[in-house]
Amino acid sequence: MSKLPLTATELMNYPVLYNTVPHEDASEKYTLISSIDVINELKKHNWHVSSIQVAPIKDSSRENKQVHLVRLRHFDDYLEEKESAVEILFFNSFDRSKAFQISIGLYRFCCQNGLILGDTYDSHTLRHIGNLENNLDEIITKITDIKPQLEQKVKLLSSLMLSDGEMQTFARLSLPLKFPDHLEVDYNQLLVPQRPQDMKDKSIYTILNIIQENLIRSDNVIGVNKDTGRKFKSKEITSLKKDYDINVGLFNLAERIYQIKKPETIDVLAA
Repeated sequence: MSKLPLTATELMNYPVLYNTVPHEDASEKYTLISSIDVINELKKHNWHVSSIQVAPIKDSSRENKQVHLVRLRHFDDYLEEKESAVEILFFNSFDRSKAFQISIGLYRFCCQNGLILGDTYDSHTLRHIGNLENNLDEIITKITDIKPQLEQKVKLLSSLMLSDGEMQTFARLSLPLKFPDHLEVDYNQLLVPQRPQDMKDKSIYTILNIIQENLIRSDNVIGVNKDTGRKFKSKEITSLKKDYDINVGLFNLAERIYQIKKPETIDVLAA
């Protein structure tokens, strides 16, 4: 991911952003929410595009209408050197496969992993029916207001250390986010750091990032299919929806662990 926002010229490499025609199966009530219009609206609030992911398609009729994910980072975070930055994310599609959804996430620079925040934080879904302009400004304001609180939450998650047993519980409960019941996996594989930065401590935030990377990447987890007895290697997550579900599930687990282990002080997000 670039340290600078994508330029107008670079955005034009993604025609799906500029699409104004929905899929032929859409109803007459369908109102297309243009992604470039959303980007331009967010830019007014000082949020700039940091990356774009577009889902692959098999049906040519869905070309430039498929699900895509746009990530935006605040102007301030392009100027400061940090370990992580808060991002706004929005999903969109014009083939009826996904409603417009905008939420908040974290980008970790050392490993280029994006953590999408769980249901503790704001996420808004809008159907492609009605007028987005009536809601978008209010949603952007709400999500932007969470930014400093979330940055403080990362500091808190980084300050609470886990015992070996707690780390193993975190990993064990994370397995179902990727692996169904018929796949037998040693959860300890999810706790193997993939980079030196992740060996600095055993904080909730560090372990969260280690598990996340091991779930998302390929070939680093080996297991057995209990139905067939055959061994398998994990595959990289390429589905935008699966990536989102894993990230949200992991952050929810981390948040629950934090709630159990936090000191007897007022929670920063409840204040």
